[in-house]
Amino acid sequence: VCKGVRRHRDGFFLRAESFYNVASNIDALERESFGLLESYGGRSLHAQSHGESFLSLVENRFGGDGLYILDEPEAALSPQGLMRLMVDLHTLVQARSQFLISTHSPILMTFPGAEIFSLTADGIRPVPYTETEHYQITKQFLQAPERMLKHLLGD
Repeated sequence: VCKGVRRHRDGFFLRAESFYNVASNIDALERESFGLLESYGGRSLHAQSHGESFLSLVENRFGGDGLYILDEPEAALSPQGLMRLMVDLHTLVQARSQFLISTHSPILMTFPGAEIFSLTADGIRPVPYTETEHYQITKQFLQAPERMLKHLLGD
């Protein structure tokens, strides 16, 4: 996050586990004042899959020149959806936006220019992508799933 005299025009805070409540509140507000859904793609977020509704939120509600705080956005998304989100993030960064994202996704961690911090009992420290636990475990699993399953399941 950059501090300075310029203030962001837009912003959003979203936790993965509260997305259902956000969608419900949008529907309730839509019933009271016509037109709110247009800011979210024109369809109730409940009328879409979890991943579609999350991407609809990002693509329609996030307007650029904003600060967006996302907690585990990968919870809603397939790997293909994560890649679509990265395209959206790139577009928004080009429009002077900043993101603070808490994630376990090795895919999201590859975002160009991202600063990655590891939060442990020893404190907070910057880490290269390839040194994150998420990257290392995913890589080990994908390189030899049989070995990892044998270790995990004892077969």
